[in-house]
Order: sequence, then structure tokens, then C-alpha cells
Amino acid sequence: MPFPISEAVPIAFPGPPPAETDVVVIGGGVIGVSTALFLARLGRRVVLLEKGRIAGEQSSRNWGWIRQQGRDPHELPIMVEANRLWTELAGQTNVDIGLVRSGVTYVAESERSLEQYAAWLPFAQAHGVDTELLDKSALSRRFPELAIGGFAGALTTPSDMRAEPWVAVPALAGIATRDGAVIVEGCAARTLDLEAGRITGVYCEAGRIACSEVVVAGGAWSSLFLRAHGVTIPQLSVRASVGATTPIALPHQGAAAARDFAFRTRADGGVSLAAGGFHELFIGPDAVRALPKFRKQLLSDPFGTRFLPAAPSGYPDAWTTRRQWDADKASPFEAIRVLNPKPHAGKLRKVAAAVERLFPEVGPIRYRAMWAGMIDVMPDVVPVVDRVAQVPGLTIGIGMSGHGFGIGPAMGRVLADLVCGNPVGHDLSRFRLDRFTDGSAIDLGPAL
Repeated sequence: MPFPISEAVPIAFPGPPPAETDVVVIGGGVIGVSTALFLARLGRRVVLLEKGRIAGEQSSRNWGWIRQQGRDPHELPIMVEANRLWTELAGQTNVDIGLVRSGVTYVAESERSLEQYAAWLPFAQAHGVDTELLDKSALSRRFPELAIGGFAGALTTPSDMRAEPWVAVPALAGIATRDGAVIVEGCAARTLDLEAGRITGVYCEAGRIACSEVVVAGGAWSSLFLRAHGVTIPQLSVRASVGATTPIALPHQGAAAARDFAFRTRADGGVSLAAGGFHELFIGPDAVRALPKFRKQLLSDPFGTRFLPAAPSGYPDAWTTRRQWDADKASPFEAIRVLNPKPHAGKLRKVAAAVERLFPEVGPIRYRAMWAGMIDVMPDVVPVVDRVAQVPGLTIGIGMSGHGFGIGPAMGRVLADLVCGNPVGHDLSRFRLDRFTDGSAIDLGPAL
């Protein structure tokens, strides 16, 4: 079964873009769409450029979790805001985005894991999040269907939610256009137009758009675009696979994760399954440059990453992908409109087997679809959300490290206020760009 969003899907937002605007947002994932939405609500003229389709890449291919639980403490207050915004925005569209407050639960295989969960609990309490730590007996009382796996306990957050990503993000785009944003699909941003180092416009497939502000929210493509303008970020892109099952009645309704699996129930009666701690890295030029900064992260989970020698042709960090191009000629962003990686079917079959062992009463689990996405990750597993001092007018919101779907609306609101020079309401020092060049140590933080 093909993935719901592809190049074959008709363009919903054809444009054309205007010749002039206040802000251009590059990238039509949840971060870019949310940024455009809140910029429009701040009264700014905003154009969003998407080379393929809205939410065509990782923003539709993720697990669909809207998770406060386990966040980096600096992300957590933004995520609490996002939890509220998802509820508000779901009521502002006539599309059912599948938003359900069904909770997220991490089960602990050992007492050591449970101790790590316990260490995160004070952050939840500080921000009023309803996270609870369950020991073995409490797990048996609360979630007897999970307790049969012999786990040491669990961390659970009842107020966490889930939604259908490939429905939810296009629905946000609909709200953004209703509020005045211009969204143009099938139109890649090629280069920034700079005068004396300052942004004066963007060259895209449709020509030049005059503007004084640009937000780069291009996900896995961001490093390629920014490096061409002298902005270097240690970003890697990893492949993560997900599968959707045929309808099954899991005893646990909601989202849960263990060492061997992660799942959430779905609006269509099936379940989304993934290997929670597993991803794949294609080695390319950017990966070689950035790997030293990822040393601490890789050593913390040495078996969670499978290394592959080269990405398929046209991928952002493929060995043959061009690093320089002209504004009036086709760019690498037009070579692959919608990045559609091949999923790791073998790993997904192992995930299904693990869930079958936990819930033998559900019988054989069959997949109706498998897919993969490219997650843009940073060495410390938190994003870069910052103004770029060396390029006045440039703001970046990238490296969401697999956490972008849930936090998207609030991060978009933050980026919109950052562009406009307004108070953002959160401490963004953890997310500053220069943390990778000012001698700061890589800090993985206490996130789970």
C-alpha cells in the first residue's frame, strides 16, 4: 500500500507565490506550517515554500505521539504549550485529525531503567505535568495487560495524546491559509538573495520573492541548504521505519514503548508499530564532518544505530549530491520532491513478533503498510531554534531529533515571535546555534 502523501497526490496549494512578502518560510513540515500559521496571526505577510507536498516527509511519517513525557527539561515547557495548542487547533478545523488524549507509557525492563524514569519525574512535577511512576505492583493494578510482560514498572503520562500525522499537518496548513498565509507546494526554495550579507529575498522555482526575513525549517534538507550559504550545523539524518497493522484489538489502548517495540493505536482500528531505539545512518560528507560531535550520543547507545555506507542517489547527504548550485537552475531540492526511504521490513517484523509475545491473544499481526522517514538529529538531541547572527534576517528551526510532530505548534509559535522580535515566553539558550562552536560540551541532558 503506498504512503498517503507522495508526488502522485495532487497539489492542494498551487500558489503562485507573490513577488514580495514579509517572511518566507522554507519547508512544509509541521514546524514550517506552524510557523507560517502564527506569523499570519501576528499580521505578517508570509509565504511558505515546499518543494514537494505539505507534510510529505518526516512530519507525516512519525509515530503520531504528542508527548510531554521524557522531554529534555528545556523542551518540556514548550511541549506543555504544544499540548494545549493541539487541542485548540483541532477545534479550528472541520477535519478530524484523530486527536485522542490516550496517554503515553514507557515500561521499564529493569530496576535501573525505572530509576532513570524516576530521575525525570521532578521535571514533570515542576511544570505541572501529570506523569506518574509505577512500580511493579502499581503497574499490575493500573495496566495489568502490560504487567504480564514481567516489567519492573513504568512511567506514564495520562494527558499525553496521539493524532494522525498525515491528516493533522495538512489540516494545520488549511488553518494557516485561512488566516492569510500563502502556501506553495511543488516549489523549491533554491537560494537566499543577499545584499551586504543581509537577506533581501529568496530565489525559488517560480522566481525571486522579495523579503527581509526567512525561516529555514527544512528538516533533513536543512544542512544542505544552509551550508551553501556559509552556515554550518552538525546535523545528521537517520532513517526510522514504521508500520501500520491491519485492525487488531490490543489490550492496551494508547501509546507505549519498551526496549523492543513502540506502538500506538490508530483511528482506523490498527496499530502503528516501530522499533523505539533503532535507526539507520547513511554515511555521507555531512555525516563524516559531524560524527565527532555525535560521539557522546553514539556511545550512550552504541547498538541503537545501524551504519550504512552511502545514501541513495539524490538524498540530502548522498556522496553525489551537489553542494553548490545556481539560483536560476534546478537545485538538489527538485531532484527528490518527496523523500520516501525504503523501510527496514525485517526490523518491523521483529517488532510485530515482540508485540505478539506480549499480547498473544491478538493472534498473528499483519502489516497493511510499512514506510520510513528521515529524522534530522542534532548531537545533543535537542533542536536549533535561533536567529543566525552572520546572516541578518535568517532564523532556523531545525534538528527536532524525532520530537517535532508533537512540539510543532508551540515551536512554530516560538519561531514566529522570534522572527518578529517579540518575547517568546521560553528560555531558548539550550537551543542556540553557537553551542556547537563556542566550546560548550555536548550535553545530552536528562531526556528519556
